[in-house]
Amino acid sequence: MFPTVREVLALDPVRHGAPRVVAGDEGLDRPVRWVHVAEVPDIATLLGGGELVLTTGIGLPGDDAGLRAFIGDLADVGVSGLVVELGRRYVSGVPRVMAAAAERRGLPLVELRRATPFVRITEAVHALIVDAQLTELRATEEIHQRFNDLSVEGADAAEVIRQAAELSGCPVVLENLSRQVLGYDPAGESAELLLDGWEQHSRRIRPAGRTAYDADSGWLVTTVGARGQDWGRLLLRWPASGDVPSAQAVEPGSPTRLTILIERAASTLALGRLIRRDAEGLERQIHRTLLTALLDHSRPVDEVGLRAKALGVVLDRRHLVGVMVRHRADDPAGEVGPEAGQARLRDLSEAVGQALREAKLTALTSAVDDHSVGALLALPDPAAEDRALSAFASALRRVRLDAGTGRPAPGAEPARVAPGPDMSRSASDASRGAVGADASRAGFGVDTSRAAFGVEAARSGVGVDPFRGAGPGGVIIAAGSGVGTLREARRSLVEARQIAEAARRDRRDLPIFRLPHVGLAGLLHLLRDEPRLQTFVERELGALLEYDARHPRERLLDTLRAYLEQGRNKSAGAAAAHLSRPAFYERLARIARILDVDLDSVEASLSLHVALLALEAVRTP
Repeated sequence: MFPTVREVLALDPVRHGAPRVVAGDEGLDRPVRWVHVAEVPDIATLLGGGELVLTTGIGLPGDDAGLRAFIGDLADVGVSGLVVELGRRYVSGVPRVMAAAAERRGLPLVELRRATPFVRITEAVHALIVDAQLTELRATEEIHQRFNDLSVEGADAAEVIRQAAELSGCPVVLENLSRQVLGYDPAGESAELLLDGWEQHSRRIRPAGRTAYDADSGWLVTTVGARGQDWGRLLLRWPASGDVPSAQAVEPGSPTRLTILIERAASTLALGRLIRRDAEGLERQIHRTLLTALLDHSRPVDEVGLRAKALGVVLDRRHLVGVMVRHRADDPAGEVGPEAGQARLRDLSEAVGQALREAKLTALTSAVDDHSVGALLALPDPAAEDRALSAFASALRRVRLDAGTGRPAPGAEPARVAPGPDMSRSASDASRGAVGADASRAGFGVDTSRAAFGVEAARSGVGVDPFRGAGPGGVIIAAGSGVGTLREARRSLVEARQIAEAARRDRRDLPIFRLPHVGLAGLLHLLRDEPRLQTFVERELGALLEYDARHPRERLLDTLRAYLEQGRNKSAGAAAAHLSRPAFYERLARIARILDVDLDSVEASLSLHVALLALEAVRTP
C-alpha cells in the first residue's frame, strides 16, 4: 500500500533534485508511510516510524558524536530514510561520519545535489500514498462484497475456497483439526505437489495467533470456527519473496489485503456451516414428517403418534425398533451424477418397503439422509423382535428389483405404512418429506452426486446382487435396541443409524448389525468428524506427529503402534517393528520424552492406543 524509498526517489520532484544514495542501499525497499520535514536534531521523539525525513541540515549537530547520535535516534525509531539537500549547511556532500553511521545502521541516506522545494516532494509522495490507500480500500471492499454475496447465496466450501484463490492468486487449502484436507484450490499450480505429504507439512506450520503468517513455511493461516467451536484451518500460501499485489504488511510477509481476505473467507465458511445446519433443521420442520420428526425432535411426540395413527400406523402401546438400511459404499465405481444417486436411493427405499410387506410388518419408513433408509417397526410385544428382524432381513435379501417392476412377492399382503409423497413433487422434496411411504409407489429422491444401483443395474443386465451384505455393493441392515414407548423411539433410531455407519468398516456378512457388533474402532470411525475427537488425537499424539513430520525417517508413530498392538510386550514389539531390542527400547524412551508420558502405565498406554485408533479413523474415508 505504501511506496518504497526506491519508488520515491524515482518521482519527478525528487529526480529534479539529482538524488544520490550515499549509504544504506539495502534499505531502499523500505515502505514510506509519510514524509516529514525537520530541521532540529531531536526530531526522533516526534516520529512514529516509517517516515522519510527531509532536511537541509542547518539545525544538525556540528560535532561527530552529535551526528552519530542523530542517525542512531532515527534508526532506532524506524524511519524509512533520510534525505539531505545540499547547499545550505553541506555544500559538497554530507559529512563522512554521518554516511558511515547511516551505513552501519542500514539507514538509507540520500543527497539532493540540486535545490528542490520540499513541498513538491511531500505532495507527490502523499498523493501516491493516498492513491494506494484508495486502491487498497477498493480491493478490500471487493473482498467484503464478494464474500458477503457468497454468504447470502449459501455457497458451499468449494466455491468459497475457489473465490479466495482467485482473489489472491495463491493456493488455498481448508483442513480439519487433524490436518486432513477438506478442500483446496491450487490456483493454477500442481495439486499433486501442493498436497503431497500434506499432513506432515501442515504440522510444521505453527503460526502464533488465530490469524498469523508463518514465515518459515510461507503460509498465512487462520482458524475456522464459530460460537467458540473451531473445526478447521484455512491456509493461503504466499512465500515472503513472492510477487503479490501491493499491500501493507501488518507483520513480516503478511499483507493486510491477504489477511483480510483469508479471515473473510474463514468467516464465510463458518457462517455457511451454521446456516446449512440451521436450514437443514428448518427443512426437517417443514418437509420431513413423522419418522424424521422423531429423529430430530422437530415435532412433539404426541403429535407424531396421533398423525401416525391417522395414517393407519399405530405406534402407541407397541414395542418399537429402529432400523437403518444403507449401501456399504457411497460411490460404486463408474456411477456418478444426481439422477443416479436419486435412483439408487429410490431403489433401496422400494426394496425396504417391499421387504416390510413381504414380512407382514407394520412400520414407518423413509429415506432419512442421502444414503440411508430408516424404518420404525411397531411390534405387538418384545418377544416378536428377533423373529420380526430376521423375517425383514430375509425378505430384503430375497428382493430382486427385476426390470424395475418393484412388485411384491406373490401372495404377500401389503404392509400398513403411511402414504407416500405426491409423485409430482421434486426429487429433493420427496427425499425430505417422504415418511412411511408405500415403497412400491413412492419416489425417495435426493439431490446428491452418489451413484445409482438396483433398477438401473437390472435393466442394463448387470448381474450383481445389490443386497449381499459383504463387498462394496452390499447393503447393511442395522437395528437399534427395542423400546416400549414412542418417546424412546428416537434413541432406537439414532442407535441404528450409528451402528449402520460404524458397520461400514466391518467386513463381516451379518444379516443384521446390532450394538454388540460395533467395536471401538467402529465407534471411533463413527465419531471421526467430531472436533472433540480430533482435539483428543492432537492432545495425545500431536507432539509425536510433529516430531515425525520433522524426522520422517524415524517413524516413531509406527514404533508406538507396534508396542501397543503387541500388548506392551517390548520383545514382541521390537520383532513386529523389525528393530533390534536396544534400538526399539531407545525409540520407546524417546517417545516417552516427546509425549511426556510413562509408557509402562496401563492408563497412559490405553489413552495412546485409543488415540492411535482414532487417528486411523480420521485418516480413513
